[in-house]
Amino acid sequence: MGDVHEDPLAELALRLRTLRAQRGLQMGGLQQRTRLGRTTLSQALNGQKVPTEATLAALAKALGADVGPLLALREAAARLPKVRESLPRYVSRRSVRPRAPLSFEERYLNYVAERHSQLTVVGLDLSRPERAHWPLDAAYLSLELAERPEGWPGDGEEADRPSVVVKRAEHALANCRRVLLRGLAGSGKTTLLQWLAVATARDELPEELADWRGQIPFVLPLRTLVRRGPLPEPHDFLTAVGAPLAASQPEGWADDVLARGGALVLVDGIDEVPQEHRGATRDWLERLLAAYRDAHFVVTTRPSAVPEGWLASSHFAELSVRPMSAPDIRVFVGRWHTAARQNAATDAERSQLHDLEAALRVTVRAQHDLAQLSSTPLMCALICALHRDRRGHLPHSRMELYEAALSMLLVRRDLERSIDVPEGIQLTEHQSIQLLQRLAYWLIRNRQTETDLGTALALVSDALPAMRAVAEQGTADQVLAHLVGRSGLLRQPTMDTIDFVHRTFQDYLGAKAAIEAHDFPLLVNNAHDDQWEDVIRMAVAHARPAESADLLRRLISRGDVDNEHRPRLHLLAAASLYYATEIEPDVRNLVEQHARALMPPRSQEEADTLAALGPGILDLLPGPHGLESDEVGPVVRTAAAIGSDQAYAFLQRFVQSLPPSSVSYELLEGWEHFDADHYAQEILLPFRDHLPLAVQTNDQRNALRLLKPITDISFRGKFTEDEIIEHLSPEHTERLQIYSGQLLRDLKFIRRFTALKELALSECIQLSHIEDLTGIRVPNLRLINLPDNFSFNALASLPELTELALYTRLPWENLGELPAPSRLLSLRLAGWINTHLAGISKWEQLQELVINAAPTPAEWREISALPNLTRLYISEYDLAQATPAPGITYLQLSPVDADTQLEWVPEIFPNLEQVSINCRLSLPDVTNVAPLKRIKKLQIYLTYANQVVGLEEFAPGMVHLYPRPRTHGT
Repeated sequence: MGDVHEDPLAELALRLRTLRAQRGLQMGGLQQRTRLGRTTLSQALNGQKVPTEATLAALAKALGADVGPLLALREAAARLPKVRESLPRYVSRRSVRPRAPLSFEERYLNYVAERHSQLTVVGLDLSRPERAHWPLDAAYLSLELAERPEGWPGDGEEADRPSVVVKRAEHALANCRRVLLRGLAGSGKTTLLQWLAVATARDELPEELADWRGQIPFVLPLRTLVRRGPLPEPHDFLTAVGAPLAASQPEGWADDVLARGGALVLVDGIDEVPQEHRGATRDWLERLLAAYRDAHFVVTTRPSAVPEGWLASSHFAELSVRPMSAPDIRVFVGRWHTAARQNAATDAERSQLHDLEAALRVTVRAQHDLAQLSSTPLMCALICALHRDRRGHLPHSRMELYEAALSMLLVRRDLERSIDVPEGIQLTEHQSIQLLQRLAYWLIRNRQTETDLGTALALVSDALPAMRAVAEQGTADQVLAHLVGRSGLLRQPTMDTIDFVHRTFQDYLGAKAAIEAHDFPLLVNNAHDDQWEDVIRMAVAHARPAESADLLRRLISRGDVDNEHRPRLHLLAAASLYYATEIEPDVRNLVEQHARALMPPRSQEEADTLAALGPGILDLLPGPHGLESDEVGPVVRTAAAIGSDQAYAFLQRFVQSLPPSSVSYELLEGWEHFDADHYAQEILLPFRDHLPLAVQTNDQRNALRLLKPITDISFRGKFTEDEIIEHLSPEHTERLQIYSGQLLRDLKFIRRFTALKELALSECIQLSHIEDLTGIRVPNLRLINLPDNFSFNALASLPELTELALYTRLPWENLGELPAPSRLLSLRLAGWINTHLAGISKWEQLQELVINAAPTPAEWREISALPNLTRLYISEYDLAQATPAPGITYLQLSPVDADTQLEWVPEIFPNLEQVSINCRLSLPDVTNVAPLKRIKKLQIYLTYANQVVGLEEFAPGMVHLYPRPRTHGT
């Protein structure tokens, strides 16, 4: 008790970290127990700031420790000179006394935590752009990610399953080792990688990501790597990103970290790589994956940069960043204004920010179009900044928003501080834009998003002779330094590189430069490249009416002669209409006529592409009359994703003429884009008996009162058992699916549902068994992502169980140990169950089997011996090892590589009546169906096959393609 510590603050932080480690608590659990903010906890655990007595009391209670010694250390730390608190302190994942020498690994982790611990937030501090930063642990917002359910059948009774499952980032990443993350510009992809890097380095990953703990993060921004030449091998990772510790890296260290499965490789920005080099980038990734199979990888890209399934053959899960929900927007707006108040100079300014925050919350909630604009962190930050700058008045369109943001960042910051000539340089808004345009356009033409300092200086230097008023004020070095330090648009990530704070500003300014240079041929010649999509749209917005008409005609003309890129070019022209201020009627008609040839959409991908064009596309969407069955859902999805009042009116008209039997699941998925009560009553109610319901939010759950009685319901958000039951009638509910069961403490409430025919349970982290279900007469049970050491013993006590799905790790060596009733008719198994299929033959009544891991020859023999098996769904297979199974009449193949192995199908499955081949994950260049002609009267269904050969071998109506190809007139 009487020990004197040289650095009591460091000792206090060390004791707190030790106590946390002893209790096995992560930051998320500690937050819940203490009810303290992440920043407060981080500062206390890392010794960055003397904690308050209240903070220590809360921590001591949560950690089960005596608060006395902790308060004594706090008192000693508080007596030290205040300057000590401002000194940088570093966190180590090991309990090491501050003066002990750190290993290279510890130094590297400290570096990563410090290097990536700040977020740049546009417009946060207009007077001091260099202060426009948030601490990551205070600013990070866990966004929603969408994933496709893995391994479920795609036809028949499962066709109405959710096409995507939405989860918070930490839940979606759990159980994944390799992830391809898709997201629009400004959606938060890079921020998520930053958070993963810092949380991993600090050993602060939440409980959901327990499998990721202990990793060493490598942050690899491709925008930097591709500019420096060949992509680096592991020993060059640190050098390639300019890490100052690279020179002291021990020989073979990176290789050792990766080889032992201890690396988290974060590869940011496939879309930043020129299109023609993306194949080489994938080869580089696949070489790393082959050499280091146990490492974790997260790769980010914009959605249009690479096709779906681009890395599926390497077993990457694909996740997509969702637009921010209304609650997320409210949280972001609150955090932005909280951070701004911390930077405010006076109480009056802080009070004004309180008022502005309240006003903006009301405005975003009341104006649907503004809420749509606010749906990414970048745009939401811009809106917050402009709302503050303009005292509550906001632009109405995206381009007006960008224009106002540029004016605010370039001019307003110094006017507010009454500074006329910062750093001896005074540039008008127009002069600054001219110089920034030159830099932006050079980056776009050279397909880069950052440049070296020398090139940037040369570009500024070349401009100065024509800008005498600027040249007279200083050298190119001084002017560039002014733009970096004062514009709020440029930054210097390293000593020798320059880039824009966000790609969106680069595209906006580069498009303006292209129009001023009359570079229409250059724009059109690159219009097929996804890196130029935003540039083209913004160029149409910047152009004068005659120029925009010329540009649109050129896009249509190129599409008419370019078969490969025709849909992309014609849809890009249609998307650009929404950006144009004024368009000649004949040009608008020309563009819309060509867009109609791509209507109606026939797949989710086509729907998403059309929705991205904006509200203008609604005028081209057809009503339900005359639509084919594969077109109804995509049309609904397109309108719902647009999400405006105009889109809601379209859906109201659409459903009035839609027969109940034709309703599609997309109608339900559109619920999230509109007011929950109105949508439930006016859109969903007429189809209540034909559509399974699914709720994600509390607003949707409360709207269930308008849809009673409910027979088929999925809960995708986290709800308690009382919340689940509240609006259900147990005697009516036949299908109950709980996809986010983290709050369930037991399953006794399930017994109330006397009419239940199907039950799904997922993410039930507080449960260790299903004993509460003993004796219930549910025929269909799905268990998904349950905790390790979960007990399945009660499966044997379900008297009417005939259909079982297991998408979770199993505790047995062989499937024969599974205590499921012998009467099973259907068994569905995930690829990660970690259990061999040996013993599957004991379920002799099986009629349907879904497997997602390649069977061994012995397992194939057991499968083929099942006497009643007629339906087989397989992925990750090797048919060369299979035993003939003449009883199979329906086969679904979901290959994970380009070899579909169709040549083996007639020999292994000679009595097939129907085969479905889903190429979504494998994307083979060519799918040859000719070998299947040996099976008479076979119906063939091909999904997402790029190029199909052998069709001439089959009679019309025998081969069905999805998406259905477009031919002349259809």
